[in-house]
Amino acid sequence: MRAVVARASGRIGPPVERTALPRPARERAVLACVCACTILVVGFVASVNLAVPGLAASTLHPTAAELLWIVDAYVVLFACLVIPAGALGDRAGRKGVLLAGLGLFAVGAATSAVAGDVGLVLVGRVVTGVGAACVLPNALAVLVHAVPPERRPRALAVWAAMSGLGGLVGNVGGGAVLTVGSWRRLFAAVVPVGLACALWVARVAPRSPRHERPLDPAGTALLTLASVALFVGIIQGPEAGWGGPLVVGAFVASAVLLAVWVAVELRVEQPLLDPRLFAAPRLRAACLGMLIVFFGMFGLFFVNASLLQYVHGLSVLQAGLGVVPLSLPLLLGTRFGERMVLAVAFLLVSVGLGGLATAVDGAYIAYAGWLVVVGAGATLALPTLTTAITESLPRDRAGVAGGLQATTRELGSALGVAVIGTLLTSGFVQHLSRSAGQGRGDVPRTVAEALAGAPRRHDAVLAAYASGACSALRIVAVVVLVAGALTIVEMALAARRRR
Repeated sequence: MRAVVARASGRIGPPVERTALPRPARERAVLACVCACTILVVGFVASVNLAVPGLAASTLHPTAAELLWIVDAYVVLFACLVIPAGALGDRAGRKGVLLAGLGLFAVGAATSAVAGDVGLVLVGRVVTGVGAACVLPNALAVLVHAVPPERRPRALAVWAAMSGLGGLVGNVGGGAVLTVGSWRRLFAAVVPVGLACALWVARVAPRSPRHERPLDPAGTALLTLASVALFVGIIQGPEAGWGGPLVVGAFVASAVLLAVWVAVELRVEQPLLDPRLFAAPRLRAACLGMLIVFFGMFGLFFVNASLLQYVHGLSVLQAGLGVVPLSLPLLLGTRFGERMVLAVAFLLVSVGLGGLATAVDGAYIAYAGWLVVVGAGATLALPTLTTAITESLPRDRAGVAGGLQATTRELGSALGVAVIGTLLTSGFVQHLSRSAGQGRGDVPRTVAEALAGAPRRHDAVLAAYASGACSALRIVAVVVLVAGALTIVEMALAARRRR
């Protein structure tokens, strides 16, 4: 009764439990609910990749850059707003912001499903990304407050594994939906799922104490604009020219905005994200590690979806199922993830990506084997990195901690899609222009466009795509290896300081 009176008078009360379940059962119910919400928003990234060939051949006629934006608009907003959304949950109520995020997610997906042009598809993707940003950090914060400290590491490990498996669920579920309908049905299908998750959250999720923290709108705007400018430069590079004013201006604007963001945050009394936090080697290393793991994994998801359909001749459902080998280590290694060695994890992810480049147009069994290697690396890395980030900040900032690790994950995902998509387009155009004896400016930039313009050159077009994918995967493998080595050095420094 005192808690009800306190809320009615505007004061903040203690957590309110709305269920009569015993505590262990209640914890399991919250964990299951949080994992379902996480799989939904993470899996939607992967499932849209499967729709890329269908979108490219649709009446919308998107360009190669527009296809990348359809995938990345969601992830960029997801990445940029996830920390502010975590802080909003700390201030306004984590459960309430989580419910609002699921509602926005459903509205945005419905908008994309009925869109008549690329612009409206992108508007829906932006709204869905804002909703996803509200879901992920607050789902983790709800879990942190619902589980006692002695059982929290295990719960975090399960949640981390489920966030990794979100890509698998998105691939398989998306493939199943696209088998019986167009890309529009894929967007429409997630609407009832999002609403069902909202009802589940309303039923089982407990309320937790609020904290009156400033939302820092200036810092949020600067970080969002800096990120958007960076992705404009990466995605528009192949079409606008790497030395063109749009691309150069975007990269310069991103650097300037990021510098201004740092200066502003250092002067704010209570910054949303204090840049000085990254002076701690353990937190800095964990964030870099999380970013690079998702950079590799979601870059792979983007290439894999089209590669298996175009080059290996699989149906959309078979392409979705084709990524299942990646998940096997995640399913088997959840219990032991926190004790694994990060050095082995990054080595496996890098070697797996490089191995996939050798199996681009070969037998699927070899391709599947390299997917298992990538999945094994992710299994070793994700629980350890999640725990490191969460434990680097106090419990009363669980929303910001969840937002920080989610930002690095989603920023890595967006960078992976943008970088590998850009490399793939450049490689495809280069190889196709050589085989056709044409200048690069006269060559189509998507497989659908190339096949529509020259159906008799089917084999040459697919060979050019396979060569572009091979080059892109090799470059990403090297990036993962180098960044992983930097992460290990930082982790070693952190361990030495703790001793």
